Amino acid sequence: MASNSTRTTPPRPRTRGGQAPEGKGAKFANHAGAAFGGFVGSVAGGFVPPINVTVNNNKSASVPGARRHAESLLPAPEFATPAQIRNYCNSLRAAAVMLSFEVAMGAEILKAVLATVPDPNGRMGGAKIRAFKVSRKMQRAADELRNAAKLAAACYAQFQQEYEGELNAHRHRAQRPQQPRMNWGAQ
Repeated sequence: MASNSTRTTPPRPRTRGGQAPEGKGAKFANHAGAAFGGFVGSVAGGFVPPINVTVNNNKSASVPGARRHAESLLPAPEFATPAQIRNYCNSLRAAAVMLSFEVAMGAEILKAVLATVPDPNGRMGGAKIRAFKVSRKMQRAADELRNAAKLAAACYAQFQQEYEGELNAHRHRAQRPQQPRMNWGAQ
């Protein structure tokens, strides 16, 4: 059995870069960071996704009357064609539905957070009652956003109903002419 005081083989070259450790303490220090990173990963659930942050700063000169798309959830209110009316109503409906879900979730989170605040009078269930009263207003906002989505869809349906004649007249004109058919009876 060989003793640790003499080394017969030359040290192996380092493949990871950096300086070679001089002893057991340096070796431990090099691997302590990796061990700590693994510990943090296991505390966070074993999976830490990479996070990329992208910042776009586009402050360019634009037309004074036009709105940029990033500033609004809705397209510009131009109603020159039925397609623009349909696009505006669909965009309003989609935005209102999305916002209603987010506001409803916010109301639930608000209720849960406020329910943890103790009641100053010490009433049994007082914290939950107060949280419900406050979050109910936000829940009503979510309900109204859902109603806005329904009304946006109803707006386009009403437009189709009221202007059915004009819409059908343009639909018939826009159709391609029929191709001539083969008449097998005339031989």
